[in-house]
Amino acid sequence: MTSPDFFRKWTAYALALIAVLCLECFIMNRLPVWGVTPRLLPLAAVIVAVLEGPLSGAGFGLAVGILADAVYPGLAGGMTLILTFLGLGMGLLCRYFLHQNYLGCLICSILAFFTIDLIRIMFDLLTHVASLSTLCFLAFRELSWSLVFTVPLYWLFRAIHRRISRSANL
Repeated sequence: MTSPDFFRKWTAYALALIAVLCLECFIMNRLPVWGVTPRLLPLAAVIVAVLEGPLSGAGFGLAVGILADAVYPGLAGGMTLILTFLGLGMGLLCRYFLHQNYLGCLICSILAFFTIDLIRIMFDLLTHVASLSTLCFLAFRELSWSLVFTVPLYWLFRAIHRRISRSANL
């Protein structure tokens, strides 16, 4: 892949991420389901990690994590660290054990949300925010509502991945 192709690919990913951020913050924020709004930024980081692999996934996870720390309350600086490692881990998982397709993306998304929610639940239990059952029920509702968006986000980032990869091979 040449430098212009590399620049185009990551610019397209960044523009898609801005669209996802606007969707999450300005539209989905106004449409809670079961009292929760979906978390689309971690989903975007996982999808790109599945499509691009571990190193690119970790880099994109780092960028998305910084953005998520600016947007999400709580875990000050934690999302940067978590999404960087999740990008690396999910990229490795799909590169060596799962397929880099929608099913692999769905499995990695569930694992990523489970990891994020487990860390948040442990942190909230230590700070006595709520009971374990309340936190688990909240995490389940958030996971369920967020996973609805795996289909459109997967197809968005997959289209970018395929278009740039195809034009780089011509």
